[in-house]
Amino acid sequence: MFPTFQPFCLLLSSRERGGKMSVNPEDPRVKRTRQLFVQAFNDLVGKKRNIYSISVHDITNQATVNRTTFYAHFQDKYDFLKYWMTEKFQMTIRDRLPEETRCNAENLRILIQTIFDFLLRFQQNSTPGDKPFEAMFEKAMHQDLHRLLLKRANEVDTQGFSQEKLEAMALVISWGIFGSALQWSRNPQDRSVETMFDEVIEVLSVNLAPFWEQTTS
Repeated sequence: MFPTFQPFCLLLSSRERGGKMSVNPEDPRVKRTRQLFVQAFNDLVGKKRNIYSISVHDITNQATVNRTTFYAHFQDKYDFLKYWMTEKFQMTIRDRLPEETRCNAENLRILIQTIFDFLLRFQQNSTPGDKPFEAMFEKAMHQDLHRLLLKRANEVDTQGFSQEKLEAMALVISWGIFGSALQWSRNPQDRSVETMFDEVIEVLSVNLAPFWEQTTS
């Protein structure tokens, strides 16, 4: 018997998109329900050692939440997987760089190291059957990194930098970090992480010099 979530209607937004009800992601009850799904999926991954064989039915059974509730939160398994990966990615970054962390060169080094470590583990834990999901996961991670960099840039005094310039800078930096880390993680034996890491830092430091000067002046 699955537990009911009453009043369920309070979890839903007042709009319907494409015939499907959507939820308010900021509602504490929504966060708790999604965490049930995430924990259930993590448990299943630990048992099955892969992603591709886990179905929505498996997730809802493990979470003891009905399928109707699942589909109120996610369109399908792919939609859930994007959320799951984004949550894992964000949690890893938050563990190394708390929300109140300042935007400076030292913390950029920590962020880059975190991305390299995360993507290496991602590649090491991926199974052949999980390959169809890789592009989706990589896109979700990069988008989240871009949002994080833009958010941090907007939190500091950036007089002289237009919003368009900040957005372009965040996009270039996010691709510089993520693309380099992703390429290295696929063939880590080709170059040492120390060499790759130092080269990325050197290139980004040169390009970010005007920004650091502006924010520390």
